[in-house]
Amino acid sequence: MSVRTLNLSLAAFMVVAVVLSFAAARDFSRPNLEIMPDMVHGPTYQAFEPNPSTADGKTLRQPAPGTIARGLLPFRYELTEQDALRAGEELVNPLPMDDDAALARGGAAFTVFCQPCHGPSGAGDGMVSKRGFPPPPSLLLEHAVNMKDGQIFHVITLGQGNMPGHAAQVSREDRWEIINYIRSMQAAAPAQPAGTEPK
Repeated sequence: MSVRTLNLSLAAFMVVAVVLSFAAARDFSRPNLEIMPDMVHGPTYQAFEPNPSTADGKTLRQPAPGTIARGLLPFRYELTEQDALRAGEELVNPLPMDDDAALARGGAAFTVFCQPCHGPSGAGDGMVSKRGFPPPPSLLLEHAVNMKDGQIFHVITLGQGNMPGHAAQVSREDRWEIINYIRSMQAAAPAQPAGTEPK
């Protein structure tokens, strides 16, 4: 055995012996040895507590400009007709129409968030409109059929007319799934000319 190997073996033995001796002699009723106590016992502040360490005295900080929340993509469109048309040209539905699971989820989301106004078939005859609220246009009209997916996504996200935006309630993926579900309803019912009601 070489001297180097012997020295390494002795060093390893000593490290193990020291660790075992500390473990055997540890008093579990007392805290561990603190190497850097300032890091352990530094001042902490709740989100809405005053904080003397910041210039404005607040603990909760504004995100840096341009910050995007984790899991969210930016939506750089305004609530204007021009931006709705631009969204129709720029946004492409990432979900295929032949995904049965996504279509079923889109149908479930439509039932919860869209059917109260748009009705079960999308004809604009939901329970809300039957109780005096102005009915939305039918999703089966030629105008709605000809709208691009990106424009419909814009409408669901930001709203249009009497319809509020649903970005806070409906996830981005579910909005695309709803659009596919609407497309499946439109395919099942022929497009109605403007000014007519679907039968």
